[in-house]
Amino acid sequence: MKSYLTPILHDALKTLSLTYGIDAPTEITLEVPRNVEHGDLSTNVAMTLSKALKKNPRELAVNLVEILKSSTNNTVITDISIAGAGFINFTFAPSFYGMRLQDLLLEGENIGRNERGRGIKANVEYVSANPTGLLHVGHGRNAAIGDTLANILTWNGYDVTREYYFNNAGNQMNNLARSVHTRYLQIFDSTVDFSQDDKGLYHGEYIKEIAQTLASEHGKALVEANDDNLTICRKAAEEWCFATIRATMNRMNIHHDVYFNEDSLYTDGKVKDTIDRLREKGFVYEKDGATWLALSQMGMTDDRVIIKSSGEPTYRLPDIAYHHDKLARRKFDLVVDIFGADHIATIPDVMAAVEALGEEKSKVRVVIHQFVTLMKDGEQVKMSKRTGRSYTLDDLLEEFGEDVTRFFFLMRGVSTHLEFDLNLAEEQSEKNPVFYLQYAHARIASIMRTAEERGVQIATTADTTLLLHPSEIELIKFVLRFPEVILRAADTLEPQVIAEYLREVAAAFHKFYHDCRILGEEESLMQARFALLRATKTVLNNGLAVLGIKAPEKM
Repeated sequence: MKSYLTPILHDALKTLSLTYGIDAPTEITLEVPRNVEHGDLSTNVAMTLSKALKKNPRELAVNLVEILKSSTNNTVITDISIAGAGFINFTFAPSFYGMRLQDLLLEGENIGRNERGRGIKANVEYVSANPTGLLHVGHGRNAAIGDTLANILTWNGYDVTREYYFNNAGNQMNNLARSVHTRYLQIFDSTVDFSQDDKGLYHGEYIKEIAQTLASEHGKALVEANDDNLTICRKAAEEWCFATIRATMNRMNIHHDVYFNEDSLYTDGKVKDTIDRLREKGFVYEKDGATWLALSQMGMTDDRVIIKSSGEPTYRLPDIAYHHDKLARRKFDLVVDIFGADHIATIPDVMAAVEALGEEKSKVRVVIHQFVTLMKDGEQVKMSKRTGRSYTLDDLLEEFGEDVTRFFFLMRGVSTHLEFDLNLAEEQSEKNPVFYLQYAHARIASIMRTAEERGVQIATTADTTLLLHPSEIELIKFVLRFPEVILRAADTLEPQVIAEYLREVAAAFHKFYHDCRILGEEESLMQARFALLRATKTVLNNGLAVLGIKAPEKM
């Protein structure tokens, strides 16, 4: 509807602009009215024009409607009316939807794909957990959001690199090695203390598993706590953690193109180069034995330490070097970072430094997701009943499966706190929102299989202008919106708009299925309805694919 109406409105506005001696506006907003009695599309362009012209918006709307009525095909747009202070509402003929459906069907399996991002290099960084342990549910939400945003950009034609950023150096890894070595010692001497008061130690059961593997491979050879033995412990722990993380990601069908090691920023001289560049520009200075970033000269309130007096860098420094590397060296046109809410304080500082280095900070889009709370019977749950310990991402995947887990992470806005309803997740019915979508796809597949079993030939083309029943029109309207939804998801970087849209498609399909007979209907109408089924099935399949969810043929 929008693609049909927009050029007509532009032409009408050019005519109107001649009357008032102004330039025609280039931006036109078209929205679906909340009240169905107000037609199919509405624009507030007369109201926005009235501000510039200092004219009554309703008067402008009347003039614009007169021009539109003289230039539009009344067999396509059956009514143009004015509501309220100057909204212009459009009602389309039922046959219009059938014609547009035919156009959509010509795209075959590619419905929703577009080339808007052609030639644009995009980097999406997500998960990025250090190899110190198992992934928790917050990592799960990060992974689902990041991977789906990478899918969305790919469907919009971007050249996407999926990246995982990690740090396998520093104090965290030293504590990991110490934890494994202590558990290793306990295998041979039960009196060895693994202090619960030592905040640096990792207490997960996986530490015992790594230690047992080392004991099996090395016997008592690693008992002495020297650098060589701790290095062996650290390397074994890192490899175990990364293998486990990758296995979890594989289970969610998440694969990264690049694993970027933070330590390489130091070994390759990129951190030093970043400091040197900032110093040359006058944004770095020394004070009290530490190196400071002069954020106050970049429009920020407070300067920050980037290298402590001990010589240890703060986390802002490698983050700045990392983003500078992506923009200046690897030449990405768009950088998308997926962070948890605990990172929100450092982002403005990093972006200010990136801009100070001469890069366009507008190329970096940061997506902050809120925390996840597991709920059961209306109360917060922290321990898994199945394992008797804190829930990990693997626990959720084991208990509810990949599709349910991933969809639940995606079905709320990223900026909202997510309450993961364990009762709803374990539902094996249409009450479960992901099953509701999958049932719709499977039901269409079942109808088509039944037709084949009865010897009904489904035509490749059909006269879809025969689809005039209100339930048919409603379903067509939703199906036609899919390409726009894919575009909007890329603009907003909000995966849940696709999840919400697919629920509307599934609801419209179930109503259509209830109201409109298919098999046994008159041939031309039956084929038209099969064409609508084919388009609906493709949209559900493609939408679920973007979300990383399977679209089953049977359930």
